[in-house]
Amino acid sequence: MGDYDKDTAFIGQSGRYFWAAFFLLNTVFISTGFTGLYIVFVGAVPPHHCQIPHQANLTAEWRAVIVPTETAASGEERLSRCSRYRLDVVSNLSALGLIPGRDINLTDVALEGCVDGWSYSQDIFKSTIVTEWDLVCGDSWKVPFASSTLFMGFLIGSLISGQLSDRFGRKKVLFVSLAAQFVFVFLQSLSTSWILFCITFLFIGAAQIALYISAFVLGTELLSKSMRVIFTTLGTFLFYCIGYMLLPWLAYCFRDWRTLLAVISSFSLAYIPLWWFISESPRWLISQGRVAEAEFILRRAAKKNKVEAPEVIFKESGFGDGQKIKKYTIIDVLKSRKLRLITLLCLTLWMSVNIGYFGLSLNTSNLSGDPYMNCFLSACTEVPAHVMSTLLLRNCPRRALLSSFLIIGGGFLLLVQFIPESLHGLTLAMVLTGKFGFTMAFSVVYIYTAELYPTVLRNIGIGMCSSAARIGSITAPYVIYLGTYSKFLPYILMGSITVGSAVVNVFLPETLNKQLPETVEEMQECQGICRRKGNKSEDLEKKDNISRHNYTSERVQE
Repeated sequence: MGDYDKDTAFIGQSGRYFWAAFFLLNTVFISTGFTGLYIVFVGAVPPHHCQIPHQANLTAEWRAVIVPTETAASGEERLSRCSRYRLDVVSNLSALGLIPGRDINLTDVALEGCVDGWSYSQDIFKSTIVTEWDLVCGDSWKVPFASSTLFMGFLIGSLISGQLSDRFGRKKVLFVSLAAQFVFVFLQSLSTSWILFCITFLFIGAAQIALYISAFVLGTELLSKSMRVIFTTLGTFLFYCIGYMLLPWLAYCFRDWRTLLAVISSFSLAYIPLWWFISESPRWLISQGRVAEAEFILRRAAKKNKVEAPEVIFKESGFGDGQKIKKYTIIDVLKSRKLRLITLLCLTLWMSVNIGYFGLSLNTSNLSGDPYMNCFLSACTEVPAHVMSTLLLRNCPRRALLSSFLIIGGGFLLLVQFIPESLHGLTLAMVLTGKFGFTMAFSVVYIYTAELYPTVLRNIGIGMCSSAARIGSITAPYVIYLGTYSKFLPYILMGSITVGSAVVNVFLPETLNKQLPETVEEMQECQGICRRKGNKSEDLEKKDNISRHNYTSERVQE
């Protein structure tokens, strides 16, 4: 493929073409902020207790005590959510004129389940899937399962989107994913059962992650080297935060879950005109042997940037149009030992970061205070995190940054258990600080992974890492569900996993100030990792690569 950055240096590092591509691609990420976390409100569990039929012949005294009190995992006293005193027994006692607590000891009255359904508070939420399908008590597991189906869709989309994008192009997969997101979110708003809700959520997850990955990789390959870091950190994530910050206000205005989903789905229609303004990745076109199309895009870019393109752009491309190009798959990632090690370490990092990030994001409705404001504050916390990580990524080593951010995120979560129960504000501040650390780690791990993999395998590599991350995000709702048994257990679990992953990170090669690799051979030559002693053939291959590319011993050691 030659040196792409050198061949296209005539376009410059900024200009009208790059800035237009930057903003147009970033607007796509606003929609992911809407769809990624609306389950926080759609699947919220409002205060509830057993329904007492209006026709039940009970005195005011018995109606006030027929639902017993219980101690929640947080330590507060509340009405029991899953049981009541037997209605037939209480009706007889009420008919006899007996007074509860004076004539009758309530502990002697038998209990029963909520056979007449539940009564839900509408102080905050008008309706959710919980209130519509009674996903409480024995069916409470269905709420985290519904959340997990989105991330299961992420897993499926991560597995197939990379290969589809590498085969059919970044642009096509991007806009097909946008269309699928609109269709399935709208269909979900029409769901008639919990099962249909979960099925559509699965497809929404697949479409959203395909959208995210294809747009992310397209921007990585389309933009100049200097703008790439801004796009992959400050750009993509800040525009995602815009959608994330708007979500709680949309949920506040539309408190019926069906109406909220219908409104969110409509936003995807606004992206249709972008098809005519966003170009395909020239890097991908070259990897497919479509050099003429790539040169056409680059000449148009040069014209927009008001620079003159050379007569022949890719002088050292090594192949022409129509030449058969090797197609890479996941199998190619597993062939090389160095690729296998890098991929394994990246999978571990992505998994732990996603457990913490999505665990805290999904937990905002369970924190004390207003759930809409908590969600907004959680989104606002990400803005300075992305800005800071972007500034630090310009000159700081990726390994040191990622390990530091992981320790910040996990460390503050481990400290939550030591905060007194009365200091709710301090607990919220600690959780938001942990979210701050996870967000910075999220920013770094994306660009770090993109810099590790070559162009021919970049989409597949990020897709594989994103697939492993889904294992973490799939389990995140259940980690939060553990809070029903112990308030601090989710924080202890997430904090321990994250701090441990900071140690794993030190084994990855450094990518600061390194050329973005184009081929597998370049990645193997310029990225170093633990050497396996005793493998003479691999050592000879390393020496041959060193001699062919005149690499210094210091860079090989790095």
